[in-house]
Amino acid sequence: MQMTKKTSGAVAGYIGLGLGIVLILFQFRQIDIAGVIGKISSIGFSSAFILLPFLGLHVLETIAWIWVFPPSIKAVPFFKLLKIQFIAETISMTLPAGMAIGEPLRPFLCNRFIGIPLPAAIASVAVRKLMLGVAQGLYTIIGAIAGFSLLQTVSIPILPAGVLGYIMLGTGMAVFLLFLFFLLLLLNGNAAHNAHRLLMLVPFKRVKSWLLAKEAGFLDTDEELKSFDTPFAGRLIVVLLVYILAWFMLAIESYIILRLLGVEISFLQVLSMDTAITMLRALFFFIPSGLGVQEVGYRLFFQALGMNNIEDYGAFVLLRRFKELLWYAVGYGVMFFSGVHLHDAEGVSQGDS
Repeated sequence: MQMTKKTSGAVAGYIGLGLGIVLILFQFRQIDIAGVIGKISSIGFSSAFILLPFLGLHVLETIAWIWVFPPSIKAVPFFKLLKIQFIAETISMTLPAGMAIGEPLRPFLCNRFIGIPLPAAIASVAVRKLMLGVAQGLYTIIGAIAGFSLLQTVSIPILPAGVLGYIMLGTGMAVFLLFLFFLLLLLNGNAAHNAHRLLMLVPFKRVKSWLLAKEAGFLDTDEELKSFDTPFAGRLIVVLLVYILAWFMLAIESYIILRLLGVEISFLQVLSMDTAITMLRALFFFIPSGLGVQEVGYRLFFQALGMNNIEDYGAFVLLRRFKELLWYAVGYGVMFFSGVHLHDAEGVSQGDS
């Protein structure tokens, strides 16, 4: 059963990758690559500033992650956790169906590099993921309100006029409420036990045997989740603000790139554009790094803003992708120098640990 699940996930990922490549080729069919490269080269050493927001995003996410470990974990080393953050995020964003590998890898690496017990590490990863979802919902709402009129304009070529702003507001509210509901459900102290009980209904002997062997781990995770008491709930507000600020790094990055290219645009316009693109990438999660989907989205926004210089568009999307390549190269470098290999990640995703 695990092999079937792994194969189907990989197939979906490779189909998504192929679709993304087709979309990118379609977008770049009329672009003068030489002109775009010349535009990029004119920025010079100032292009180094483009790398900073992505680093800031990982630093902020690591700080927030430290704060959502159960109270039983007294001290978490920042730089070791930052290393785990880079490794897991790189795998999640670059491999077909990478999210199914990168997320389970987090508690495994917390146990391997820091010595944190798996139940506590799993509890922190679960709370972290749900807090990120709550923050993304609020970030989407903020972006939709900030650029409501722009979103209404962009909706004209792809949707009935005047609906995209409402769609983004509704989507942000739905994401916020959904993840908040699951967060509260998780923190009631019985989430892992209930999940184990439901999984035991699966009519496969091998799966049931594995679940029975891991039952104590499920119960230990519940105990860690129960330790998130009332004082911790107050700390979640601070964590939420940090995660929202981390999401803002994406818009700040786009704004820096556009300003370096000499494009006249306000930060609120960039914010509304990036919140919509971020949600679009989330919908097409099976495409690594939103390949192609992101480029199509930016093209629509550029047209809606009257930014019809094709070289500006080409330089913008290439700089964003080149920045990703650099940081993902760093992530894989950290991964291999730390002694982590892809077969380790795949084994964790299948429950071998």
